[in-house]
Amino acid sequence: MSTLKDQLRADLTTAMKARDQVRSSTLRMVISAISNAEVAGKTARELSDEEVVAVLAAEAKKRREAATAFADGGREESAEKERVEAEVIAVYLPEQLDAAEIERIVTEAVASTGAAGEGMKAMGKVMGVVQPQVKGRADGGVVAAEVRRQLA
Repeated sequence: MSTLKDQLRADLTTAMKARDQVRSSTLRMVISAISNAEVAGKTARELSDEEVVAVLAAEAKKRREAATAFADGGREESAEKERVEAEVIAVYLPEQLDAAEIERIVTEAVASTGAAGEGMKAMGKVMGVVQPQVKGRADGGVVAAEVRRQLA
């Protein structure tokens, strides 16, 4: 069994005992998403910690996107709720990379693949090298934008 999933369940119990509505509802939603991922596909299976982190990252991204959409629509109260949920989820994610670290990783990948002179045709090759290094620690859109910037 995944230790991260156990940690989420234990924290849910603690949040429920503390009557922390936001934290307990967010953790319930995350645990539900993990359970759905476990039964998706042809056979049910237990997710590894790495797969649980991928589910958490997807849920955090959903919250960030929803917060932006609500804010753009003038629904600040709903946007704030989504931001708070994203913060609760972020506690369980690996530390996020900053822009300088992403830039360094992409620069090394461009150099190691020899893609410097190939332009945008080499984007897939570079992303293939970068993705395993940043998985769960950086937003894919930010990484892709940096790859595009360096290849252009």
